[in-house]
Amino acid sequence: MRTVDFKNARGPDKLRVYAIGDVHGRLDLLQEMHRLIHMENLKSPPFDWIVVHLGDYVDRGLQSCGVINFLINGQRKNHRMLALAGNHDVGFVDFLETGDTYGLFARYGGRQTGLSYGVNIDFSNDLSIASGRNALRAAVPTAHVDFLRRLPRSMVFGDFFFCHAGIRPGIELDRQDPEDLIWIRSEFLDNTTPHSKVVVHGHTPATEVEIRQNRVNLDTGAYASGRLSAIMIDGQNKSFLEATV
Repeated sequence: MRTVDFKNARGPDKLRVYAIGDVHGRLDLLQEMHRLIHMENLKSPPFDWIVVHLGDYVDRGLQSCGVINFLINGQRKNHRMLALAGNHDVGFVDFLETGDTYGLFARYGGRQTGLSYGVNIDFSNDLSIASGRNALRAAVPTAHVDFLRRLPRSMVFGDFFFCHAGIRPGIELDRQDPEDLIWIRSEFLDNTTPHSKVVVHGHTPATEVEIRQNRVNLDTGAYASGRLSAIMIDGQNKSFLEATV
């Protein structure tokens, strides 16, 4: 199997690829990142370009509803706006469907997502969870649920494989378990073996962008750190953007 490392990896010909890490309800940072991308394109116009959002648009931050609106409107206006599923996005839909009181949404930031839709859920109270789920199902636009349900788990551009969490080493990229693509951690993060593509991911917060020979982690904990990170891939050249407000 042919492998590639970060230094030698190339993007597609005539296509500049941006990828943005975990947003978690920070609409302000997402808007600023898109402003930075626009400025980059003005400064050095590409032949063509795309933006890949790596998932986890909801929970923890205060503007999950606004983030989803931003992405939906962006896709309606421009086919270059691409988005992948994160585990929190899947967890949000799962809660709307099942009301699971012990699921990801209930335990890790779902209250903030509910508030962004005008619904206050006390996740320590079963009655509040039940009534809150019903209120949230009524408050969340169908377009938001449809958008989240349709999100793909991975994309490939040039020598780069984009997903939310990572891959299971030793498994061909086109045979990866969809659950691994949004959940995997140590088996992927601790592996140093080059893959057939360089994996660009988020999911595991770090203080800085992590650049390894086989992967790039763009999750810099935006909801808490106030720093949203992205990579710009232009042929052989790779550089990084950071949005702060």
